[in-house]
Amino acid sequence: MILTRYNLKKIDATDLVVPDEDIFDLPEKVLQFGTGVLLRGLPDYFIDKANREGIFNGRIAIIKSTDAGSTTEFDRQDGLYTLYIKGVANGKEVNEQIINSSINRVLSATKHWESILKAAHNPHLQVIISNTTEVGIQLVQDDITRYPPVSFPGKLLALLYERYKAFGGSDKSGLVIIPTELIVDNGKKLESIVLELAHLNKLEPAFMDWLESCNNFCNSLVDRIVPGKPQPALQDKLEKQSGYEDNLRIIAEPYCLWAIEGNEKIKSVLSFSQVHSGVVITPDIEIYRELKLRLLNGTHTLSCAIAYLSGFNTVKEAMDNPAFSHFLLNIMSKEIAPAIPYAIAEKVKAEFMHQVLDRFRNPNIEHQWISISAQYSAKLKLRVLPLLLNHYKNTNTVPENCAFGFAAFLRFMQIAPDGNGNYTGLANGKNYVVTDSNAVLFSSAWNSGNVKTVVNNILKDTTLWGTDLTQLKGFKEAVTQKLEKIMDVGTLQMLQNFDLKS
Repeated sequence: MILTRYNLKKIDATDLVVPDEDIFDLPEKVLQFGTGVLLRGLPDYFIDKANREGIFNGRIAIIKSTDAGSTTEFDRQDGLYTLYIKGVANGKEVNEQIINSSINRVLSATKHWESILKAAHNPHLQVIISNTTEVGIQLVQDDITRYPPVSFPGKLLALLYERYKAFGGSDKSGLVIIPTELIVDNGKKLESIVLELAHLNKLEPAFMDWLESCNNFCNSLVDRIVPGKPQPALQDKLEKQSGYEDNLRIIAEPYCLWAIEGNEKIKSVLSFSQVHSGVVITPDIEIYRELKLRLLNGTHTLSCAIAYLSGFNTVKEAMDNPAFSHFLLNIMSKEIAPAIPYAIAEKVKAEFMHQVLDRFRNPNIEHQWISISAQYSAKLKLRVLPLLLNHYKNTNTVPENCAFGFAAFLRFMQIAPDGNGNYTGLANGKNYVVTDSNAVLFSSAWNSGNVKTVVNNILKDTTLWGTDLTQLKGFKEAVTQKLEKIMDVGTLQMLQNFDLKS
């Protein structure tokens, strides 16, 4: 039996939250760019919970921006999927399964652009959410009359312009727009790109006024580990227990945070914030952003290549290795926390660090390092570079743990085209695919030089980093020495030796 709206009444499983039939009559209040597991495991979770408690009372129309994959599974299951939350929160075990009914429909931007534009005419529409990865919020010379426009900001502008025309520029037709991409000031950056695109498309001044005065672009931060579909053995077990097949089932940890920068007016629109303490709406989210971006994401990024090249597939597997867990604690406490470029009390940092370590050790989460490596170079620039520069500003000494992380990253990016449009590397006798917008740059660097040349050319590339990292005292030499050691004895041996020295 497949999970569908019709089959809900046939489900007779204990410890499973099943939606009531009247939820399916709720209007669409949200447009969401992206079908990814993070959105389905966090914002969509909060919206679904609020709907079940009779508070937000609105469903989601998802816009699939890329051509990758299809909408078939969502159509087949009427947008329903099971969220399996398992782990420990506040010292108590959490084991919860929820059939999420927040998604009304999924539309392909390529195939259903006319229907997407019609969604802008919906008087119930209040919110737009996005997660298009860090490279999605960029200015592209885009024509919004295309079907569809090329970029995410172009599609968003086309939708907003359609809404402006549909409601005659009414003050009340404006929307709350919340990007969740992990970039600094994501709402402000998206707004500036949309405004610039509006000028490039020569849209009328009255629309510009409406765009700025009637719509709210909110900076936001999301934090929840959502690895995605359970492993086959667990998936089979859950399907036997529940009595239904669910190809959209995802697993998530209990910890969750969605920090949104906004005022009381925005809070009234986002009424789903009432149902969970994990939704925080406040005028300043910087403290949440810095803690998460540096101590969680920065730690992930600096340790990703070390873990993967050492032969660990998942975060939990790596944490079970004493040398790796010791390295992680060292880099967090000695180099990342002291270099956070924002005033945060030491007690708050320490508490967050321990939360992060507990989350990394969660035995119920199989978070793949290869998934964490997606858009590696962009993540390194965003999450780690400010820490590195601030470390030098504070101490002007080489951060040895960070240098090890950079060296492993360069070894991970020792890649070449495979003839099928991918760039692949080789580690521990296995090929792996690198998903990175700068893949060709790293492939070329490794193709044309030895270790010293690779390190020098990559670190001094200002188009890649925005600054010349070879100017940092001793950093190039430290990265070179560590990369040479990795090439000589392997990353795992290097990690174990490194642990003995630290």
